[in-house]
Amino acid sequence: MKVSSFDELSLPLIGLSLLAAVVALLLMMRERWKSARISRELQVVSRQKNELERGDALTGLLNRKGLEAALRAMVDDGEHGVIVVLLDHYRRMRQAFGQEFGDFIVKLAAQRIVGCLPPGAVAAHLEGGEFALAVRGTRSDLMETAELLFQQLALPVQSAKGQLILVSSLGIALAQRPEDHLRLIEFASLAAERAANGLEGEGRICIYDPLFAEEARAQAFFLNDLRTAVENKELTLFFQPKVDAQTLQITAAEALLRWQHPVRGNITPSVFVPLAESSGLMGALGRWVIEESCRVAALWRGMGLRMRVAVNISALQMQEDDLVDHIQRCLERYGLQPDRFTCEITESVAMQHTAKATATFERMRSLGLHVSIDDFGTGYSSLAALRRLPASELKVDRAFVADLEHSEDARSIAASIVSLGKALNLKVVAEGVETRGQCELLMLMGCDELQGFLFSKPISVEDMMKLIAAKDTGPESLPFSDSLFRTTNLASL
Repeated sequence: MKVSSFDELSLPLIGLSLLAAVVALLLMMRERWKSARISRELQVVSRQKNELERGDALTGLLNRKGLEAALRAMVDDGEHGVIVVLLDHYRRMRQAFGQEFGDFIVKLAAQRIVGCLPPGAVAAHLEGGEFALAVRGTRSDLMETAELLFQQLALPVQSAKGQLILVSSLGIALAQRPEDHLRLIEFASLAAERAANGLEGEGRICIYDPLFAEEARAQAFFLNDLRTAVENKELTLFFQPKVDAQTLQITAAEALLRWQHPVRGNITPSVFVPLAESSGLMGALGRWVIEESCRVAALWRGMGLRMRVAVNISALQMQEDDLVDHIQRCLERYGLQPDRFTCEITESVAMQHTAKATATFERMRSLGLHVSIDDFGTGYSSLAALRRLPASELKVDRAFVADLEHSEDARSIAASIVSLGKALNLKVVAEGVETRGQCELLMLMGCDELQGFLFSKPISVEDMMKLIAAKDTGPESLPFSDSLFRTTNLASL
């Protein structure tokens, strides 16, 4: 038998070993290649994810996160700042014409903002109609960019809704310290809001001042106090009498809000009502005023006085679906007739032809409420619109009454309003009457009722009840019209 030599046996084994080594090497190289490919793909996905996280899909601009990253990169590059752009009335336009039109506005603004970017600057879409730019440069550089932005945004453009002009308000915040980049967007937004609210005069561009933040903090505490006061029913109602222009006897009273702050003292409605409207508190506050006015009117009726009570209705309340329902429930709860309750609505609000406001007016008409157009003469009423409203009276604005004795124009306007009211079969009331001269002129013009400090300042419920109880018993008491005390059946109350 032939015996195989070592070489004959080892060659195949060596070949198999080499083959196995080559296969193992190839497998290892394949795994490394797969690992490298996966790593590259992960890097691409991660980069895309970061881009998505830092970008705005609608405009192609950065979003807030992307802008914050850009600001961090600018910290060591010298002077820089942020410009925030607010598109005025954006939310109203979107609500009126729909989301698609709102997106069109945002895209148009983004295109114009990009066209105004100086070298090294980046832009972001924050939300809605709010944009921000991170800009390298001095205060004058940022101001120059802001002025260009304002001009370019205001250029008219034709759209499916007609010619469009984007009115904007801009705020500028400059980095003073390295850590300022953390709050520059916030500071610039605060400045832009002040510009939008007209707190910086006529200008639409405002540069941030540290005092703004202090004011914002104080406003936040003030808002918290107001919210607590509304929730705990800490506000009170005062009532200012209205008198018959011929007899000067009290015929009605207007409910006026008062807030006695524990630290600030008496705060007028002109201060806290706008805050209530902007913070969403006006709904609850308005409902309370309506119910409290009805409760007080019922107290007076219990003393024999059938006096009409007037309540101011805000623009926000006119947009509420259940405003008239709430008034009706309160009237029924306290056993009052609708025509003894006056809704005073300013002329500017009355002329808003929104669907909800129109529906609210129609429901007021159906319920039989007494509607008064307040501050008449300051808006842009048309006779056609005025005829359609369910109004029972016009109130001459106090601005014309104040100048009656010294201005022929004021006298002409007041006389025209009285004549207009008479022609439309409306009662005419003049407010802000403070002198005998004003009173005599208004009486000669034919006003039906007068209201003002000449007759009485707003007084508390308790003081009004003292007047009722002391009717015709003292020289200091204001007389009430006898018709308010006539005995009637409950159906006429």
